[in-house]
Amino acid sequence: MLHNQRVIPAISNHQELRAFLATDLTYGILMNFQLAQLPELVLEMKNQLKKVLIHSELIKGLSPDEYGAIYLIQALKVDGIISSKPKVIEICKKRKVIGILRFFLKDSISLEQSLEVAIKAEPDYLEVLPALSTDIIPEIKSRMHCDILMGGLIRTKEHIKACLNAGAVAVTTSNPKFWNF
Repeated sequence: MLHNQRVIPAISNHQELRAFLATDLTYGILMNFQLAQLPELVLEMKNQLKKVLIHSELIKGLSPDEYGAIYLIQALKVDGIISSKPKVIEICKKRKVIGILRFFLKDSISLEQSLEVAIKAEPDYLEVLPALSTDIIPEIKSRMHCDILMGGLIRTKEHIKACLNAGAVAVTTSNPKFWNF
């Protein structure tokens, strides 16, 4: 579904957007922008034949719930949404856009709780943070029937390789020096 793209840029400003648009990559994540900026940014990406993923909880002024998701899908025609909220993933599934459930691993309890939520939500992808937790990926894969993305605290190309070798299909990163991995 992600066209075998191994690194998905997380874009937070106009300079990063220009850098992303200059790459051969297809998918990019918009985050840390204001809601009022999104229509123009999404249109610019679509005009460059890019696929738009929105991190709904990191858009200033957007309600990060199912109503915000409906707006992104209906009004902006985004290709997918990243959220930690199962209701948002449910909306994505109903509207046939990519739903990426994001969760943070702090300890064994958070892993169990997150997996329970993910099993019920049945997202297209899981985004597991931080990416330092590569050793837990085989366990997640044994319990889930979706592909895994990893993100957060990626500092080296070797770290990206470790994530991919552990079973992630891609990594998400806001560091432009890793976008052409």
